[in-house]
Amino acid sequence: MKKRPPWVGPLVALVLVYALFAALTPDTFLRSENLLTMARQTVVVGICAIGMTLVIATGGIDLSTGSLVAFTTVVLAKLLRAEVPPLPAALAATAAAGLAGVVTGTLVGRARMMPFVVTLGTMSALRGAAKGLASEQKIDADPRGLDALVSADLTAPGLWITVLLALLVFAVLAFMRFGRHVFAVGSNEAAARLCGIDTGRVKIAVYTLSSLLAGVAGVMEFATLTVGDPTDSVGLELEVIAAVVIGGAALSGGEGSVAGSLVGALLITTIRTGGVHLGLPSWVQEIATGAIIVAAVAVDRARRARGARAAAR
Repeated sequence: MKKRPPWVGPLVALVLVYALFAALTPDTFLRSENLLTMARQTVVVGICAIGMTLVIATGGIDLSTGSLVAFTTVVLAKLLRAEVPPLPAALAATAAAGLAGVVTGTLVGRARMMPFVVTLGTMSALRGAAKGLASEQKIDADPRGLDALVSADLTAPGLWITVLLALLVFAVLAFMRFGRHVFAVGSNEAAARLCGIDTGRVKIAVYTLSSLLAGVAGVMEFATLTVGDPTDSVGLELEVIAAVVIGGAALSGGEGSVAGSLVGALLITTIRTGGVHLGLPSWVQEIATGAIIVAAVAVDRARRARGARAAAR
């Protein structure tokens, strides 16, 4: 019996949730402007989820994603105010995020420290670094064209950058040896090591790539806000993890789907947007987001238990 792709279930859920909100608020929810708004709002979570897919596939976790995004917006704003041209400034800010990923990956991959502990520490350290660079204030900066990344139409570069990044990471996981190594490390790290895979190097590469993608998401966030905000994206990592798990990844590692992660990100955005159209207060939306995270973990546990029972037969 052919195994069903992990993103099919989340896609069905997305269609059902979209249909529900469309039926409840047809006059506003079905407008093309609303669809574009939801797509733009998914860009940051979606790009981060692509990177988190790699991390979770190795059996790791990254709690520093939100801090990385905020840190990137601050670095980018500082560079722009120093008259650095937009493209070099964006690349430098993204590289700074990637450097943080190298440190995290080295601690996890070489020092063999627990990913939860390491990224909990880097979450706090990066948030503090962002506040220090910004003197605990928002940094206003002329976006100098970067705001066009999230323009209000289908030609917005941010949307196509997200699609391109998703295709690239999908290709890496599906067709390249590195992708096979990522899943091997997550499935059974000891066995992967016996097979000659340098598990430490794989983890360094995974955390670096994930942090670079968080840096790209930070550039998109700056393009939306046009300020460097050290307090931005608090709790973003929870949405990202939820999107990846909803999309079919196993928190224990060895499984993950880029397509599923993007569908999960779209599902979260759709629920939040639908809540706004229904006039639900923000605290209700926050409760709903928390419920989604708990449900995602519960589904993951149920899926793993079902797989274990099937293997035992």
